[in-house]
Amino acid sequence: MGTGTPVADTAQQEGTGPVDARGPDHEVGLRPPRGPADPEERSSGEGAVLLDELRSAIGKYVVLPSDEALTAVTLWVAATHIQSVLQHAPRLAVVGPTKGCGKSRVLDVLHETVHQPIMTVNMSTAVLFRVIGKNPRTILVDEADTIFSKAGENEELRGLLNAGHQRNRPAWRISGPEHKPTPYPTFAMAALASIGDLPDTITDRAVVLRMQKRKPGEKVTPFRSRYATPELNALRDKLAAWLGPLRGTAARMAPAMPVEDRAADTWEPLVIIADLAGGHWPARARAACVAMTRFEAVQDEQTNLKTRLLRDIHRIFQAHGNPEALSSLDLVTTLLQDPDAPWAEHGTKGLNAHHLGNMLRDFGISPANYRFDKGRQAKGYARNRFLDSWARHCPDLTETAHAHDAPPAHPPAQGKPPTAPAGQLPVGPPGGPTGPKPAR
Repeated sequence: MGTGTPVADTAQQEGTGPVDARGPDHEVGLRPPRGPADPEERSSGEGAVLLDELRSAIGKYVVLPSDEALTAVTLWVAATHIQSVLQHAPRLAVVGPTKGCGKSRVLDVLHETVHQPIMTVNMSTAVLFRVIGKNPRTILVDEADTIFSKAGENEELRGLLNAGHQRNRPAWRISGPEHKPTPYPTFAMAALASIGDLPDTITDRAVVLRMQKRKPGEKVTPFRSRYATPELNALRDKLAAWLGPLRGTAARMAPAMPVEDRAADTWEPLVIIADLAGGHWPARARAACVAMTRFEAVQDEQTNLKTRLLRDIHRIFQAHGNPEALSSLDLVTTLLQDPDAPWAEHGTKGLNAHHLGNMLRDFGISPANYRFDKGRQAKGYARNRFLDSWARHCPDLTETAHAHDAPPAHPPAQGKPPTAPAGQLPVGPPGGPTGPKPAR
């Protein structure tokens, strides 16, 4: 803390000249000796140096995806030592596309630096809420992809991990011979390593590290417990000694955040640590917060299946010259031809017109009968029915849109197709004279 500019003496501000700070009654030569610096000021300088040391130590053993990610892990580790006074317990999601990306090594380093770690590759819900306690420990879960390998599996454990992100969300159980309803705390910081993404409700409450395999030129120090553990444990003990006296201060802090809503809840403990440390850490923490939350917002948009569908349909309309409508058959066929898209594996036999209608229904977009070239009538989708959804969910696609792309002032009633233009619409089956060419 203590990063603000001190206010000048009032008398000096008013131009009355220098004022003797000893006061009017102080006798010359009797000024008391200057005492030691304020404890909080001392701890601030100490904290910045300590976080620098911790950041270097973490970066020595693992290659993280960015400088911002290294900053985030450093602050997350420190925050575990004050979680007893925090209002939110951010998760750390360490995810990678394949094995060998360094996910488990991150947990190894965390295990030697965080507050009272519990390392596991599997844990029942009953065990988890019984080991947390009032003084929360730090949960480290490796191979979390095996726990949440299928949608709908381990919903109770997922719910507990979600609830533990916020204080005062206990799990109630019948306990003891009297079968008395008993609340069990769920609040605790947790890091989960996984091949592939974790459930959305967990990553939404997490600082996400998207790990990749090291490049040939990227070197790390081999992690050997006999010398790595003493070094990291020494940093852990220094963190505890620095932050222990500052818990009361941390509990009262309400730092200015560069993000809002749940992202602010998740990052606030990390920013609190940075503000306690002072120096360059407050600015570095907020820069990491902005960069990493923006990146995750883009990831969410790109990986969300329905948003992906809107984007792909926008691309198909563009490839056809933005006609006023495309048939359901043309849309489905072209979607299935994209080898990088998930549509060929959608459902049991790939995406079909029924699936397409169901997915677009949530956007208020429905098919209607249209007349295409050569008098052919078929179910299809009008382009102007997508404009509002593109603007809301894919705004980057419409930033340079022309004026004629704007939604009509009076859109047609729900379920009714817009008035067909005069003549035939230049749309045909894939491979036809006016239709799209088959993808190769």
